[in-house]
Amino acid sequence: MMREWATVVTWQHGVAQLRCEQRAGCGSCHAKQSCGTRILNKIAPETQHHLEVASALPLVPGQRVEVGITEGSLLRSAFLVYMLPLLGLIGGAAILQGTLGTDPAAACGGVAGFLCARYLARHTRETHNNQLVILQVALPPSSLHVRD
Repeated sequence: MMREWATVVTWQHGVAQLRCEQRAGCGSCHAKQSCGTRILNKIAPETQHHLEVASALPLVPGQRVEVGITEGSLLRSAFLVYMLPLLGLIGGAAILQGTLGTDPAAACGGVAGFLCARYLARHTRETHNNQLVILQVALPPSSLHVRD
C-alpha cells in the first residue's frame, strides 16, 4: 500500500478535498546533475496536488489524514494512462491499414483506437478498486491547546 499524508481543505457531504505536498525526489541522491525529477521540478515546480476522497467521518480544514492506494491499483492506473492509449492508437491504425490499405484509413483507425482506449480508461477510473482510501485521521488543529 502506498501511503501519504495530506491536509484537509474542505469536507462536504461525505467528500473531502485534500491537499498533498510533493516531497523532493532527489534530495538524498548524489546524481543531482542528471536527475530527471530535479529537471522536471525546475520546469514545472508544482509541489501541491489536490485530491477528492470519500470520507464518512466529518473532517475540518487543516486536519491531517493519511491516504493510501494499493500498488496493484497504481500499476493499473499507469497502464490505463500510458499503455492503453498507445496500444489503441497502434492497434486501430494497424487494423484499418491492413483492412483498407490506405494511409487515411490508418490515421482514422488510430484516432478511433485512441478514443476507444480513452473511453475505457475513463470508465475504469470510477471503479472502487482505483480509489484512494483514508487510513488514519489526526486530531483536528482546534483540539490541540498549549497552556502556559
